[in-house]
Amino acid sequence: MNSAVSTLKDKVSTEEWQTRVDLAACYRLVAQYGWDDLVFTHITAKIPGVENQFLINPYGMMFAEISASSLVKIDLGGNKLDTDNPYPVNPAGFTIHSAIHAARHDAKCVLHVHTPNGVAVSAQKGGVLPISQQSIFVLAGLAYHDYEGVALNDDEKPRLVRDLGDKTFFMLRNHGLLTVGETIADAFQAMYIFETTCMIQVRAQAGGGELIPIPQPILDGAKHQAKLVTKGLGGNLAWPGLLRKLDRIDTSFRD
Repeated sequence: MNSAVSTLKDKVSTEEWQTRVDLAACYRLVAQYGWDDLVFTHITAKIPGVENQFLINPYGMMFAEISASSLVKIDLGGNKLDTDNPYPVNPAGFTIHSAIHAARHDAKCVLHVHTPNGVAVSAQKGGVLPISQQSIFVLAGLAYHDYEGVALNDDEKPRLVRDLGDKTFFMLRNHGLLTVGETIADAFQAMYIFETTCMIQVRAQAGGGELIPIPQPILDGAKHQAKLVTKGLGGNLAWPGLLRKLDRIDTSFRD
């Protein structure tokens, strides 16, 4: 753990500590899968049982360095609440997250990335195409939001909320990908499917051949299929194994 941050394990509730460990793990996994963009995206998680308190990355720390204790506690305005943490936060980076957290009480975790595959598809007029098994799960719960520049202005929030609606997958045009989940595991699992969908699409298009669209009746049944195959896209199915994977590499995310 970074020497500038002391452990919080015995200073916060059991529920907050578990959320910190899971969120730190999520940041590490995003780095492991190559979805990070230096320090310029965010994953936020609501602290259980506490009104309008969230955890976010310490601004300037690489995702592969983040630990449970280094995560910064903020309010719905992006204001830092734990003054003992030496790291700053980027309130502007919380604009999108705060809008979604405020409007969607089921969105306990909001995960946003700028992957090259995701940005590439977000720049395509047709968006996500129904050309892979992964895509049918995304298309069952996908929304789009048109680009309005760097997300710094509060007046964009109502449009973000309107466009997302009740969906799990959110494509920010010319910008990147976002997923929401009842748990950190759920949001990560959804992003794994979302990013894989975009990677497959870009590779299929690069092949230059005619693409085979999946028939509409299959797309219409995707929500039911998702529940059967992945227990409703629930991340808890894969999450324990992902944590074991991280533990084999480096356990410091738990510090």
